[in-house]
Amino acid sequence: MNLITGKHVLVTGGAGFIGSSLCHDLIERDNEVVCLDNFATGKRENLNMPRSIADPATTNAVNINGFLNMIIAARDAGVRRFVFASSSSVYGDSIESPKVEERTGKVLSPYAITKMVNEEYARIFGSLYGMETIGLRYFNVFGRRQDPEGQYAAVIPKFTQLFMKHESPVINGDGSISRDFTYIDNVLLANNLAGTVDNQAAFNQVYNVACGDSVNLNEMTLLLRSSLAIHDPAIGRIEPEHGPSRPGDIAHSLASIGKAVRLLGYKPQVLFPEGLKHAVSWYVDNL
Repeated sequence: MNLITGKHVLVTGGAGFIGSSLCHDLIERDNEVVCLDNFATGKRENLNMPRSIADPATTNAVNINGFLNMIIAARDAGVRRFVFASSSSVYGDSIESPKVEERTGKVLSPYAITKMVNEEYARIFGSLYGMETIGLRYFNVFGRRQDPEGQYAAVIPKFTQLFMKHESPVINGDGSISRDFTYIDNVLLANNLAGTVDNQAAFNQVYNVACGDSVNLNEMTLLLRSSLAIHDPAIGRIEPEHGPSRPGDIAHSLASIGKAVRLLGYKPQVLFPEGLKHAVSWYVDNL
């Protein structure tokens, strides 16, 4: 397995959940890491859709103008490899399952639009300037260091904190919405593979980064409650509640990971049940 070692690496958004995890991972293997972050969202990496709906102008400025500034700077500095974060939100209203990279639907939020534009800029820069660009479409990443605070915190850490406070989490809608929850270690692996792959066919492409399996919100909540009840039996008696659906939410999200397997050599290292246990242990120790 190829891992990034002994390199100079710039991580944008390095103070966020995924970015900080990636920085720690790279530092442990003797890479020289520079973290770039404006701290606009602190550690809340997964603000994505709701914030973009409320403030599309800022979303556009950060995600499109900021991305363009970075890829231009990389080109001008002679950077050969440019790996960037995209999102499963680009699949929009597509009802196809699993989601395949080459077929997307109509996007449902300003955030998703920005990620589609990023992918197109990367493709053009690869074509025009000979850069090796690789986009990674993350599917509902969770794990250690993910911040449970804030109105738009990601569902797993937010529900974890509520359960630990002996409060009922509120599931958006009827709980049938399903997600391909992806433990952070799989994302770190995908970034390492994207940074080291030497297969020419792998460049100027985008890849799903997920487990290739989905869990609905009701199932996730019950499994999370059971995992936390091992540490605090009272949590096992807390019943979740249901609230209105969230605007811009995709109903079902399941990834095809065949392209990443074939061209990057990717294989998920931690599947959802094991990842949830790891995440719960971290939260019990750190909240």
